[in-house]
Amino acid sequence: MKIALIRLNMFEHISSDAMKPLLFGIIKSLTPEKHEITFLDERTDPLPDTIDADVIAFSVETYTAKRAYIHAKKYRTDRNIIVMGGFHASVMPDEMLKYADSVIIGDAEDTWGRFLQDCENGTPQKKYISNENTPLRVLHDDPSIYKHRYYGIGVYQISRGCKFNCDFCSIKTMYKCVRSKTPEMVAEELSKAREKIIFFVDDNIFTDRTAALALFRKIAPLKKKWACQISMDAARDDELLSEMKKAGCFLVLMGFESLNPESLGEMHKAANAAADYEAIIRRIYRHGLLIYGTFVLGCDGDDPDVFGRTFDFAVKNHIAVTNFNPLIPMPGTGVYRRMEAEGRMLYKKWWLSDTYRYGETAYRPKRMTPEELRDGCLKMRTDFYSVGCIFKRLFGNPVHLKPINAFVFLLANFISRREIHKKQGQLLGGILNETDTD
Repeated sequence: MKIALIRLNMFEHISSDAMKPLLFGIIKSLTPEKHEITFLDERTDPLPDTIDADVIAFSVETYTAKRAYIHAKKYRTDRNIIVMGGFHASVMPDEMLKYADSVIIGDAEDTWGRFLQDCENGTPQKKYISNENTPLRVLHDDPSIYKHRYYGIGVYQISRGCKFNCDFCSIKTMYKCVRSKTPEMVAEELSKAREKIIFFVDDNIFTDRTAALALFRKIAPLKKKWACQISMDAARDDELLSEMKKAGCFLVLMGFESLNPESLGEMHKAANAAADYEAIIRRIYRHGLLIYGTFVLGCDGDDPDVFGRTFDFAVKNHIAVTNFNPLIPMPGTGVYRRMEAEGRMLYKKWWLSDTYRYGETAYRPKRMTPEELRDGCLKMRTDFYSVGCIFKRLFGNPVHLKPINAFVFLLANFISRREIHKKQGQLLGGILNETDTD
């Protein structure tokens, strides 16, 4: 069979921040060689008008759901099979089945092979549900599937799932537990990686302290430079940070989320205490690591002054890269259920709306207007990535001036600056032209 794998963009433009999508290397490794695979990444190249394939597979996030449905209608023929998977499939499989022949719910390792066999037999099922107890295995990534270098950054994964249960986060909608590879498995994968710079896409690299220390000591001889996501409990641990640095870590992504204790409680951010933030930042800098900080604004405890206070905090502490995000009620999360129950959603399903635009507010905040939340977050982003602020933060912290750190700092900041203006206000996905979004 001819199989087309598609990674969608949120809208029709070429992205400057696209990273190599890990999933499709996994799918390639799971596909028998007798099948012919084509990979299309809309973030780097426009999609064709037609696709000659027996199976067209979309990986779908909530932000790309509408675009997946638009293209599914465009590419559907009486001779092909449309299949969809990804995070959105875990919470909205019946919605997907309006546009797809089959939906893969959860991981592909124990479902993709069954799906292909059923396709060959002419009996594809509506739903394929993964068993989350399936052990993770070594990824034999075939780089031939990718046409682009994606900035020469390798994307790898140590674990799936997260030990926390934040109210706004969609991770738990797909993964109810945490599964991890052994340090030996990770080292085997990295030893074969052509890239010198690696990003671990785990939602939290620290599920177990003992295992984390063993991992860092195992991969240190490989001399890779890498970045990862960590939680605040890990950031308080000097031994962990020291071993990370020795193993090649140069940047940590951390969810500060809010300076407001009331908002942190609302989010169920159990590991965060805003009073500790500056001490944690100083500790990370002592180990020579860059910080990528994320913030969520618009919780019920947030007043309009939250924008200025949060922005000043990020600049004062010379945070290298940030995301200032309006709270988005993602389907399947606690915050979505609460907003829906309280009648505060501005759209029936914002991800399918033909009027919702990127960066807008999808619900009614309690202490500000939807417009204040939208405009406040945009101003923070624009000001943070102004040329003056970029260089103020660069030269304000000696950690940023080390060779690889300075390169990553400037690359990430100027890409972020460009993407803000390209994305803000764009119609999400395109026009679906359907009023029934139940």
